[in-house]
Amino acid sequence: MPILAHLDLDAFFAAVEELENPELREKPLVVGGDPHGRGVVSTANYVARKYGIHSAMSAAEALRRCPQAVFVRPRHALYAQYSRAVWETIGELVPRAERTGLDEGYLDLGTVADDFVRARAAASAVQTSIRGTTSLTCSLGVASSKVVCKIASDRRKPGGITVVAPGREAGFLAPLPVRVLPGVGPRAEERLLRSGITTIGALAALSDGELRILLPGSIGPLLRDRARGIDPRDLELNPEQVSISAEDTFARDVSERESLHAELRRLAEIVADRLTRSELSGRTVTTKLRYADFSIRTRSTTLAAAVDDAVTIGDVACGLLDRGLRDRPGALRLVGVGVSSLSPFRQLTFDEQ
Repeated sequence: MPILAHLDLDAFFAAVEELENPELREKPLVVGGDPHGRGVVSTANYVARKYGIHSAMSAAEALRRCPQAVFVRPRHALYAQYSRAVWETIGELVPRAERTGLDEGYLDLGTVADDFVRARAAASAVQTSIRGTTSLTCSLGVASSKVVCKIASDRRKPGGITVVAPGREAGFLAPLPVRVLPGVGPRAEERLLRSGITTIGALAALSDGELRILLPGSIGPLLRDRARGIDPRDLELNPEQVSISAEDTFARDVSERESLHAELRRLAEIVADRLTRSELSGRTVTTKLRYADFSIRTRSTTLAAAVDDAVTIGDVACGLLDRGLRDRPGALRLVGVGVSSLSPFRQLTFDEQ
């Protein structure tokens, strides 16, 4: 039986903005468009949510509900850097994962746990590691299918873990509003509500005849199966998302360029060894920088040919570090090196040809 988890970073865009500017933590914060125009809320922190502000709401309505809210425009490049750090951390703990967005995805906990008790412990370890490496929090739902763990991850936000044991899927889903079931769009919800089908349990109980009338075509049986917790979908793995990386936190913040270069070259040797043992090489090299205030920056470059040797990886990583420090000077508490865009072969050097 599969043991899956859905991971959802809590108020991700807003959480990153709070890390970048800690003064925002106690204020109602809205990430989105212009509140004086036609902007839309991308996300809001939990202070703002107390005023009823939520994603996809018009920014003007958010301002009306909370005139003292702080509005910031989304910085997607910055969020992508934090997201990359999160998924690299996850990759160190759970080797098989499907990233479905910057702030969410599925984990195959069956690769690290053989029952649901150990799966909860693994989910907790993922939370702790993400918090330790990025200061971000996440919520997880653990279940035997994608649809159940997706819904479960939203039950105890922020920072919670919900485990739905085998055999309890239908009972867990039954009392929930039908709109929370993935696949139930506005039109399907309207048809169901008109017929008095307000809960997932009521949808699960529909007969074949009722289903054909309410939800004609193939969507009806699919949604009824999901309402019963039946979802045979496996994780969809994208090789482009896979990377091999190594990072280390300094005992004290370091600003000396020579020391930073030396550490990057040491990490490049670790990455090169992992690539060689995996019989892989990669074209994209990334350097990760975490500053004294815990903010994260990454710099990447894609090479003309895939590499797996420590010298080349180290040279590129050091150049990327220098570029990052030109953009934002400062002492670093952590550096990391990663190689992605992997291929199942080695790029031969001149001496090996």
